Amino acid sequence: MQQGLLHLHSILRWFVLIFALWTIFKSLADMNSGKAFTGANKRPALFLMISCDIQLLLGLILYFTGAWGIKNIQNQGMAAVMKDHASRFWAVEHITGMIIAIVLVHIGYSSTKKNIEDKAKFRKLFWFTIIALLIILFTIPWPFRQDIGRAMFPGM
Repeated sequence: MQQGLLHLHSILRWFVLIFALWTIFKSLADMNSGKAFTGANKRPALFLMISCDIQLLLGLILYFTGAWGIKNIQNQGMAAVMKDHASRFWAVEHITGMIIAIVLVHIGYSSTKKNIEDKAKFRKLFWFTIIALLIILFTIPWPFRQDIGRAMFPGM
């Protein structure tokens, strides 16, 4: 079951990245066009937020039931986890970075509901999504990252 959840978590990262890029490009294009902010403009951010929330749920299940989260901290102790690069990444850095990114995605989406001018909605959505995407990119265990790298696609 753990392996299946991990594969699903790894596949869903691509949806998060695609929806983040879609949100960024759409908000940037519309911010400079002077268009009114409509429900269609909100759609990419909504899909991003939903995919991030599903990803968070899967990640929390893996964190609390898998070998690299809470169990690793309980087995080694926090001091030992913090001294080991791979253990620290999984027990602290990955989850912290992703939660911060998801909070930023939620703030960006919620700014689209506020009663502010349309250009400000596009601008806030753009910047919050850009910052969230950068954090996501830095905390994904890419294959080239030593000790923590995971395959681009599960099972490969």
